[in-house]
Amino acid sequence: MVAPAPARRRLAVGLGAALVAGVDLSAKVWAGRVLHGREIGRGPMALRLERNSGVAFSFGAGSPVPLVVTLTAVATAALGVCAWRGAASMPRVELAALTLIVGGATANVIDRAADGVVTDYLHVRWWPTFNLADSAIVTGAVLWVLSVGRGGASHASVGH
Repeated sequence: MVAPAPARRRLAVGLGAALVAGVDLSAKVWAGRVLHGREIGRGPMALRLERNSGVAFSFGAGSPVPLVVTLTAVATAALGVCAWRGAASMPRVELAALTLIVGGATANVIDRAADGVVTDYLHVRWWPTFNLADSAIVTGAVLWVLSVGRGGASHASVGH
């Protein structure tokens, strides 16, 4: 029996977010084991291990870890609820955007909850070091803005 469309879309969001989080968390484990004190790559992009105690661009570095974990977990859960509730009616591109954001944010919350820092490993020399979860969050945010800007006004219906 085939699940109804809203159930399939919710399942796709959950599996997509879990896949994004799983790939990033696996890469963080690898980076933690392999990149200690070394950098791989000489071109415009390298792999280099860094630990970030703040959120985006180290904002909030030095803040109490329980506060940062709680705030980021609440924000991630709220976005997950929006995706879950809007799955039936939200345009696919917006749903994909939220899936990327929730998956990336979930990975960073899980990583931070373990030791108070997020593991970063992608270094492009002219930008702060980041990780795949950060890339998913930014890609999702750009998709969301482009979709809403092109008339995908489902943001008014999210949560209904």
